[in-house]
Amino acid sequence: MRWEIDGRDSFRPEVSPAVIKRLPRYFRYLRELIRMGKTRVSSAELSRMMNVTASQIRQDLNCFGGFGQQGYGYNVNYLYTKICELLGVGYGFRAAVVGAGNLGSALVRSPMFEKRGVDVVAMFDVSNAVVGKKIGNVRVYDLKELESRLSDFDVDIVILTLPKEYALEISTRLAKTEVRGIWNFTGKELELKGSSIVVENVHLGDSLMTLCYDVAKSVDKNRKNEK
Repeated sequence: MRWEIDGRDSFRPEVSPAVIKRLPRYFRYLRELIRMGKTRVSSAELSRMMNVTASQIRQDLNCFGGFGQQGYGYNVNYLYTKICELLGVGYGFRAAVVGAGNLGSALVRSPMFEKRGVDVVAMFDVSNAVVGKKIGNVRVYDLKELESRLSDFDVDIVILTLPKEYALEISTRLAKTEVRGIWNFTGKELELKGSSIVVENVHLGDSLMTLCYDVAKSVDKNRKNEK
């Protein structure tokens, strides 16, 4: 294995999903502070940047042991390093994309993975138009080779960007492999009962509808103020 997990389990206490969802935001804002040359930051400053209360920030970070010093705030580089450890950035996870269409192709070309320590090592598709070719720097393999290639490349995370009607079939195949996580963009809600694979179901339409709700609320407020 490329990474060791011994001794790290105790570093991840059981905390609410809401706290876990905020960790990537800390990662992004701390990375920006490092880019700006900041060496320390207070919870009040982070609060203004993230639009989260200073109290909430302290509560979140206290879930993992604090990391701050009273009267000083947080050492930006140290806190960033600890957040990276919590998020598994240093594990060097390897990922593969199933589905070399528009979404899959856009994802592998994104710098998002490299910035987060994830290496996309393979893509899979059924179309002869793309199999054997490269998208970005990633080679596309025939979907028939899925299990063997995942093993060869020691893949940890599989990203599903294929049509939703194939999601269950592919996830069933993945459940028999050594893959540890699935990032699912198919629109089909997946739950692999009896499997240790972690599934993150991403519904882009839900995010759009949340935005539409907020926009509609803003429009209604403006109309009310105009009366």
